[in-house]
Amino acid sequence: MSPETKAALLDQRALDRLGATALLDPDLLVTDFATADPARLREAEVLLTGWGCPPLTEQALDLLPALRAVVHTAGTVKGLMTEAAWGRGLTVTSAAEANAQPVAEFTVAAIVFANKRVLTTARAYRETRTQLNPLTLYPGIGNYGRTVGIIGASRIGRRVIELLRSYDAHVLVHDPYLDGGAARALGVEPVDLDELMGRSDVVTVHAPQTAETRHLVDARRLALMRDGATLVNTARGTLVDTEALTAELVSGRLHAVLDVTHPDVLPAASPLYDLPNVLLTPHVAGSLGNELGRLAACAAEELERYARGLPFAYAVHPASLAYSA
Repeated sequence: MSPETKAALLDQRALDRLGATALLDPDLLVTDFATADPARLREAEVLLTGWGCPPLTEQALDLLPALRAVVHTAGTVKGLMTEAAWGRGLTVTSAAEANAQPVAEFTVAAIVFANKRVLTTARAYRETRTQLNPLTLYPGIGNYGRTVGIIGASRIGRRVIELLRSYDAHVLVHDPYLDGGAARALGVEPVDLDELMGRSDVVTVHAPQTAETRHLVDARRLALMRDGATLVNTARGTLVDTEALTAELVSGRLHAVLDVTHPDVLPAASPLYDLPNVLLTPHVAGSLGNELGRLAACAAEELERYARGLPFAYAVHPASLAYSA
């Protein structure tokens, strides 16, 4: 992992817990396998990885003859695990499940704020500095009985569904891998994507980034959304056609909460920075600050399972990466 990741993720408490299970050298940090001490690499049975880890190429794997498992303290392992690494039969786990929690919390907060029109009324209040009547500005304001459309019954999508159970919301879900029985078990209504776009007050994106999902939310589907509806994206920027969304937002017809965009940092001249109907954040929905402790705890729990000869609770399999993060 990178030095910045290590400093943020592995405090003394996390190091002590890891060290109680494995022979751990807290001063050994690998950012480039080619320049790391080859003698130390030859001893490694488990890699504890995180943001900034170089990919496990064939050349790297040749330096790691004893490697049996990878415990990844972040979400996706797509940038880490190569075909060569999967071919070695490594056992892999990630903290994607733990990282889903803060993203889901951010999403539900965005949904609640969107339906209460918190951002736009706050801006109007700041600009006018007089008593405002939100009902005059937005007659349909509120969260009671709202329809929320979730694109992707992923880890995060399912966590959002769980959190929304305490709200009086009707939840629609589109996911090609979710059958009717699974949808009923989740307490949601399965629909096709066009229907979801047209019926929802808030649409929130939780699908993986694949070739098939690029611009999944395009100009045609954005046009299906109700006037005044909100799009929330905490997944990947490429899932939404930025140019088409920008046109809808500039017109004022839609609202958006965007924690990810494409490109990752929009051009300085993008109108999305200043529009009153847009909340633009720099990828803050995932684990940050003290939330990183949850990722470290997840990694420690998985390492403890490995040491006891148990299977990982959150094992990652290469076949699942075609439809997951």
